Amino acid sequence: MVATVLSRPSRAAHSAVGAILVLAATASGLVGWNGNPVHLPAAMFFPALWAMAPNRMLAALAAAGYFLGASHGLPQGVTNFYGADLVLGIGFWVAASLVFVIVHAAAWTRRPGVSKTARYGVAAIVMSVPPFGIVGWAHPIAAAGVLFPGFGWAGLVATAIIVLVMTTSRWPIAVAVLGGLCAWSATTWTPPSLPSGWTGVDTQFRGVAGQYAGYEQQLKTIGLVKSDAAGVKKTVVLPESALGIWTPTVERLWTRELEGTDITVVAGAAIVDRDAYDNVMMEISGRGTRILYRERMPVPVSMWQPWLAWTGEGGGARAHLFVNPVVELRGDRVAPLICYEQLIVWPIIQSLLYSPDLIVATGNGWWTENTNIVAIQKASSQAWARLFGLPLVIAFNI
Repeated sequence: MVATVLSRPSRAAHSAVGAILVLAATASGLVGWNGNPVHLPAAMFFPALWAMAPNRMLAALAAAGYFLGASHGLPQGVTNFYGADLVLGIGFWVAASLVFVIVHAAAWTRRPGVSKTARYGVAAIVMSVPPFGIVGWAHPIAAAGVLFPGFGWAGLVATAIIVLVMTTSRWPIAVAVLGGLCAWSATTWTPPSLPSGWTGVDTQFRGVAGQYAGYEQQLKTIGLVKSDAAGVKKTVVLPESALGIWTPTVERLWTRELEGTDITVVAGAAIVDRDAYDNVMMEISGRGTRILYRERMPVPVSMWQPWLAWTGEGGGARAHLFVNPVVELRGDRVAPLICYEQLIVWPIIQSLLYSPDLIVATGNGWWTENTNIVAIQKASSQAWARLFGLPLVIAFNI
């Protein structure tokens, strides 16, 4: 009887601690990934909350809270994309979180100290590279560019150290250091510069089936390019899918319109064959065209559908996982990122290993209306560019 009475406050306290941990982890995801790059360091509190969990179940719930908070725009985005009920969006949202939750739940241990820190480090690496890294959104390491702009690989290592210390008994020291760095970055943060001779052009074309990137839109896009680059030697970047499906007709139209100019256009298109399609960046000028970049990681499910090839059906976008991390254009080494690649870790890390001169980030966000998805993509791209002191060109269809 006495034991039962004494255990009730303990259970209540345990439940309260668990609820606080989950709520704090959710807040860490919501604030860190709200689309403002200066807020990215808030995501670095998640490792501490994961480490404080008294059991594996609460560690899993903290991971779920963080991931769902960080990706809270996904249900509305899925609803917009498919024109479906919000229930489908919520289903995608929960399903997308499962890998993150399972990895962090499996990595958790009761043993404090080096064992717990090492396990979190393994989980962080696993969520950075394929196959699990394919859905490794909202990685806390992206905050490195806000905390250590211009420090490059040293800044990345320093951020990783802070993240790992967060999982130890010395987490208050890590919090104090993080707080000081955040205060400094909040007053000194500046977005990446635009490289000389480059410009990004945003568009507002809607993704209506059967009408997207038709002849009228092509002419309007050409008009935007000529207006923006009039009389100037310039490289103009257009959003993902700006050209629609790449055909000989589209090629002739663009090369004819750019003939006699010194304008180079980098624009998104789809190259389709009988088995699948490639989501690409095309290089176009009055002298000709070429495929500049093939996307390494298209959006899973909506674009990348590997099960179609496994069943012999074909279709979906190809994933060129580790191909063309850097491309050459007019004497510059360019790190290209298309849409989804801005949300995960390994594409940008792989590109940075090749010492690019600038980053080009494009996307097609017509389906993200009433969400902060595009803002998050831009914030992530800005943080990585600032970490390595690289110029950044952004072009989105919104």
